[in-house]
Amino acid sequence: MPRKVWILGALVLVACAGWIIVRPLWRRPAPAGPVVLRDVSDQVAARFIHTDGSSGRRYIVEPMSAGLALLDYDGDGDIDIYFLNGAPLPGTKVDRPPRNALWRNDGHWRFVDVTDQAGVGDTGFGLGVTAGDYDNDGDLDLYLNNYGPNVLFRNNGDGTFTDVTAQAGVANGNLVGAGAAMLDADRDGDLDLYVANYLEFHPETHVPRTVGGIPQYPSPRDFVPVPDTFFRNNGDGTFTDVTRQAGVAASAGTGMGMVCADYDNDGDTDVFVLNDVAENFFFRNNGSGRFEECGLVVGAAYNVLGDENASMGVDCGDFDNDGRLDFFMTSYQGELPVLYRNMGGGLLEDVTRSTGAGSGAYHYVNWGTGLVDFDNDGDLDIFIANGHTEDNVERYDGDTAYRAPNQLLLNTGGRFVDVSESVWQGPRPRHASRGAAFDDLDGDGDIDVVVLNSRQAPTLLRNETRNSNHWIRIRLQGTKSNRDGIGARVRVVAGDLTRIAEVHSGRGYQSHYGLWLHFGLGRRDRADRIEVHWIGGGVDVLQHVAADQRLVIIEGG
Repeated sequence: MPRKVWILGALVLVACAGWIIVRPLWRRPAPAGPVVLRDVSDQVAARFIHTDGSSGRRYIVEPMSAGLALLDYDGDGDIDIYFLNGAPLPGTKVDRPPRNALWRNDGHWRFVDVTDQAGVGDTGFGLGVTAGDYDNDGDLDLYLNNYGPNVLFRNNGDGTFTDVTAQAGVANGNLVGAGAAMLDADRDGDLDLYVANYLEFHPETHVPRTVGGIPQYPSPRDFVPVPDTFFRNNGDGTFTDVTRQAGVAASAGTGMGMVCADYDNDGDTDVFVLNDVAENFFFRNNGSGRFEECGLVVGAAYNVLGDENASMGVDCGDFDNDGRLDFFMTSYQGELPVLYRNMGGGLLEDVTRSTGAGSGAYHYVNWGTGLVDFDNDGDLDIFIANGHTEDNVERYDGDTAYRAPNQLLLNTGGRFVDVSESVWQGPRPRHASRGAAFDDLDGDGDIDVVVLNSRQAPTLLRNETRNSNHWIRIRLQGTKSNRDGIGARVRVVAGDLTRIAEVHSGRGYQSHYGLWLHFGLGRRDRADRIEVHWIGGGVDVLQHVAADQRLVIIEGG
């Protein structure tokens, strides 16, 4: 039987004239208005500049950097930011090696660079990142997928991290990284690790390319694809490489973004891996942590025309509120991104054209993306981060740009409308964007945006949408399941609205975000029923829950 669980609504304690005042946090006045995003990057005290390590030789790894992570690393309730950085490649000399950066969120859009004190300033060539509590000790750990050895940072629970890569056994050789994700593939209560690999590259195998006398980056087809890597968590702080036993080694690809989700509603977590200018992989889980690659059968290997895409980033969510997880994938200039609708029965279909999900994206290279309810109206909108690989593209192509505007496609009931021109307050940012991540950075009940820009400072977009819509945010805490509830599915029923969402570790373009599940409810001021379906098989139920609050739901509470 389902069990009612304890609900911990987030509160703030305010000291006032000797009294402690307890009042609900994250409520806000809500006058009517459209979606509004304001660029507040210049207001952030901390500073970070991305580098791709380029020397002018145009190595293929340069434009692929990098993703970012949004996570609450110190458990204070605020969402912090972790940026990946590149590293000097042959031919590049620097006085001080660039490194990754951790920004602690101190509230009210104040971020403090705590990289040194946290000990996470890795100087490797960063590409992908994911976060999750791999040792189930109650705090979030970080895994970096680099060009070169990968890094696992264990969270010590005191604001610092320790590099435990060697003892955990997850360095993954000297490969070119891509997306990464934590998932409980075998449902044993701890998080395994899927590591996407891009291709076989060494500087001495670089392929110079010139078109019409203009230098360009080589194609992924100039290099050899490699299989991804799958590590099983041994439950003692170490991992075992079970790539071959898990059925992953048989498929060599050019991995990019990825997401892990239960697409067929059978209670276990499957893996969708995008490949650059090659067919995508969809690894269906048999329930025990062994996978079968079935991208062609599922309908995710190619687009509706039967073409392979230069696939970049992917997110999943139920865009049409039919109880099944759909997938949105970004792509290269001259190709539409792809919205795969989940038809049930283990099949996906490309509905990009019929839904307008590719509006305005055709002329740009698309990277980071998210299916996000920006206006809390109860359906998922689409954000796309754009920016070309070639910094000289305007010399030979007047139809695109290296620094391009990002996009927001508004969901109008299963069809999408490009509202990008009207969304931004102030000048619309133009950058060579890469990873994008989404969460409520200021605790006001709507989703904000952070974008990592190649060779530039990041973009922070504050959601200033004002309307009368309500919301609920949910964080899961597993007891029998993994601590973060990764892989669990939440179903929220509010009147005539039913929404689902899953907890994911690793998504978008080589990024991580969204351990807090955010549900826009429209004008509905309460959830009649909240169901949590844990990855281990248990179910917990809450009823008659007021909107506009944050809930922590403990498994079996």
